[in-house]
Amino acid sequence: MELDDALSRRKMVRSFAPRPLPPAVVDRLLAAALRAPTAGNTKGTAWVVLEGAEETRRYWDAVTTAGWRHASSRWPGLARAPVIAVSLVSPPAYVARYREADKAEAGPEAPPSSRNNALGTGESAWPVPYWWGDAAFGVMSVLLGAVDEGLGACFLGNFRGETALLSALGVPEGWRVFGTVALGYPDGDDHRSPSLDRHGPPASARLHRGRWGGEATADT
Repeated sequence: MELDDALSRRKMVRSFAPRPLPPAVVDRLLAAALRAPTAGNTKGTAWVVLEGAEETRRYWDAVTTAGWRHASSRWPGLARAPVIAVSLVSPPAYVARYREADKAEAGPEAPPSSRNNALGTGESAWPVPYWWGDAAFGVMSVLLGAVDEGLGACFLGNFRGETALLSALGVPEGWRVFGTVALGYPDGDDHRSPSLDRHGPPASARLHRGRWGGEATADT
């Protein structure tokens, strides 16, 4: 599939058929995620892949409540996702990487003579942490790969239950949850997202050339 076609067809799918995914397909999607850009070649991202009802239940038990599951119209469709892929990041890995000799002058903790930084040290020194960007690159690789494979996918944010989830999955200390991708075959019973009815700013208000307010391309 051409990249432009995959981008235009990509959407969040929240209702899945109870049909397992071929292991080779899951392997291809996650292999693509591991090839995503990684700052300083740190490779400080990782995934935990849960397949089948017994494994995916660990995720749902950690991040949802019985009350939410009862009230959510989307719960039945999401619960049928045969694969849950949890995106993880290791902030300490990036902090350590950018203290190494070849990166020390470029990182956020560089000496004041070469970089004006008054934010502190460690993770707090990063105005925009590279680890979140790297995790997002990997997630987008999975989302686009799912389109190419004829699958549905949905990104689920990290809103609650992170500590319980990390514990349930046996993740070592120092790792954070960026988010999760639910994967499976769409069952055609997806509820239309009300967000699609929201009228956001046009492309001309989001694309600027030369400076903010600079002439942009026509809306698409």
